[in-house]
Amino acid sequence: MSESAREIENLLYVYAERIDAGDLDGVADMFRHGRILPSPDAPREASFEGRDGVRAMYTAATRLYEDGTPKTRHVTTNAIVEVDDEAGTAAARSYYTVFQRTDALPLQAIICGHYHDTFQRIDGVWWFETRTMFIDLVGDLSQHLLYELR
Repeated sequence: MSESAREIENLLYVYAERIDAGDLDGVADMFRHGRILPSPDAPREASFEGRDGVRAMYTAATRLYEDGTPKTRHVTTNAIVEVDDEAGTAAARSYYTVFQRTDALPLQAIICGHYHDTFQRIDGVWWFETRTMFIDLVGDLSQHLLYELR
C-alpha cells in the first residue's frame, strides 16, 4: 500500500474515532475543505459544506450523553482506496457498521451502510473533499439520532 493510501485509510479510521469520542469539532475539522452529501442523489445545495456546515449537521443529528459521547462504536471495513498522487486526488469506498449500548438499549448494531469518499491533497496533507453516505440496513436509532430517520 502506498504512503498516500495509508494516510487516506487512516482518515477513515480517525473519523470513526472522533465521532465515537463525541469530538464533533474534530470531525468537522476533517471537512474544512470538503462537504458531506446526505445521499448520492442529493443536490449540492443539500450538502453540508466546510467545517461549520458539517459541525451544524452533527450537532443537529447526534445525541450525546452525560459522558460527552454518543455511546457508539463506528467500525469501518472493506476500505478500497485509489490514489492519483500526481493529481493530488483520491477516492475510497468503505463499509460502516455502528454499534451502540445505552442504559435503555443493549449492545447491538444500529445501522450499516457504505461511504463513497473523495480526497484532495492540500499543502502535502490529505483532506476529505466529499463524503457520500449510503444507508443499507437500519436498526434501532432511537438512542443515537435526535430525529427520526425516514
